[in-house]
Amino acid sequence: MISKSALTYQPLPLPDRRDFNDADMLARAEEFYEDVRTRHTVRQFSDQRVDRSVIETCVRAAGTAPSGANQQPWHFVAISNPELKHKIRLAAEDEERRFYDGGAGEEWIKALEPIGTDASKPHLDIAPWLIVIFAQRWGTYDDGSRYKHYYVPESVGIATGLLITALHHAGLSTLTHTPNPMKFLNEILGRPEAEKPIMILAVGHPAEDATVPAIAKKKKPLEEILSVFEG
Repeated sequence: MISKSALTYQPLPLPDRRDFNDADMLARAEEFYEDVRTRHTVRQFSDQRVDRSVIETCVRAAGTAPSGANQQPWHFVAISNPELKHKIRLAAEDEERRFYDGGAGEEWIKALEPIGTDASKPHLDIAPWLIVIFAQRWGTYDDGSRYKHYYVPESVGIATGLLITALHHAGLSTLTHTPNPMKFLNEILGRPEAEKPIMILAVGHPAEDATVPAIAKKKKPLEEILSVFEG
């Protein structure tokens, strides 16, 4: 909890400075790309156990993300309890059925066809961990007064990207799941009104028969995602 008295600017010398030459930077960039390009979203998970310490360390990495005014407007809830996971699955599938039964609209359903999704979400039971990501819309000072958080979607998006990358780096697979609406997650997990659920992240090892949609391997080439104005 933040103290109002601590809201003062105090510059510190840059810690953890890193100085690489051009060749080393390129080598490191290429090494990272070769690793991260092997990240795949899967929908078939093994029930193989994943130690809690791995999840905690990856969430700790996510917590290093930059955020608006360094307010760190996120909260992660990690769940391995089978009963709680099943409760989340039932509630999520209720929302998904409404989505696929017309709530999404024809164009959205058509866009999802190559991905092969439907209202059934067994991974919410099978994956050893679910991580629910909440965005905190406001915070509370130590005196009980409320303050607004800034750039919340951007900040939480960056942290979520770091979390997914950290889990991949640890050797795990993930699946992002965003039923709409997700207010049931506040109720099931006892999270406060200030927090808005953003995503359920299923985490674990892929099943032996895990597959990925062929379209998921089609990534836009660099020239479609990058413009350069070089000096």
